[in-house]
Amino acid sequence: MKGKLVLQDGAVFEGELLGGAPILGEVVFNTGMTGYQEIVTDPSYADQIITLTYPLIGNYGVFRDIVQAPKPYCRGMIVGELCTFPSNWQNEGRFEEFLRAYGVPCLYNVDTRAITRRIRNHGVMKGVICPADTDEARIEALLAQELPTDQVARVTTTWEGHRGADNADFHVAVYDFGVKENILQSLERCGCRLTIYPAATKAETVLAANPDGIFLSNGPGDPKSLDYAVEEVKKLMGKKPIFGICMGHQVLALAYGGDTYKMRFGHRGSNHPVKDLETGRIYITSQNHGYAVSEESLNGADVTITHRSVNDGSVEGMRHNTMPIMSVQYHPEASPGPTDNLYLFEQFKELMRKG
Repeated sequence: MKGKLVLQDGAVFEGELLGGAPILGEVVFNTGMTGYQEIVTDPSYADQIITLTYPLIGNYGVFRDIVQAPKPYCRGMIVGELCTFPSNWQNEGRFEEFLRAYGVPCLYNVDTRAITRRIRNHGVMKGVICPADTDEARIEALLAQELPTDQVARVTTTWEGHRGADNADFHVAVYDFGVKENILQSLERCGCRLTIYPAATKAETVLAANPDGIFLSNGPGDPKSLDYAVEEVKKLMGKKPIFGICMGHQVLALAYGGDTYKMRFGHRGSNHPVKDLETGRIYITSQNHGYAVSEESLNGADVTITHRSVNDGSVEGMRHNTMPIMSVQYHPEASPGPTDNLYLFEQFKELMRKG
């Protein structure tokens, strides 16, 4: 079926469409060369249409062990070339079949580089993926709609979950704002037993379980929509060691009294350089965020900036000077991406070891 992407600014990009009904989403781009299955199942992409800049997608198929959530939460995919004959010893099926199974529309045979340039020049914006013959009035009606702001409420767990060995060295309480599977696995591999809580869990409930540490996960949307979580995190600060990643990092900044802002087109990909300001070493990191912490807003907070983006200088990590709290904006667990940053989980363990 012929299809097209219509952006909020009127730009149109034509291609082939996998899927039928028109859908609305925020159009973003990811620069990773691999990891399409992990990307599409990352809850942080809720309500977004993901443009993959690497042109060959689906060439190693799909397999169940690398999914990051029970289902995709993104609104759609845009790819250059959709491979129908994958080759990999772990392959369990075609990416096309995976998308069909979960009802994720995909526009392919489209110029993804042109879409990416447009977003880089004008910023992320709403877009509609639809069949080529869709009525213009319907497209305009969709583009006139406001994007949802309740993404975390839709992706978080609805019940308290437990995983990990009973004899693990540490017990970690996980606030699930849209946590990726490999984050949970990374914590388990570090010797942690996990209790996973819904995003709106009260601080008193978490403290009653007496965990050794508290983890604030990644998640989708605007961190300022999580005012309820920010208030609970304030109650937890100084009570237990805390480690935040991505959304968790932003929630901590708001709890410190800081501010966050929406970036022009965000950081999404597995090749973003970040400088560790304490060692001077530059790491290649996996990132997926459209919001960032305002450094100026933290001037009154007792925190130290520990990591910074090499590309644009934005805040990529911070540490409280007197309380055992650390956070990073990027994804040390990768999936997809490099595993150079797993040392951060060891640093969290050291915080818990010291109490």
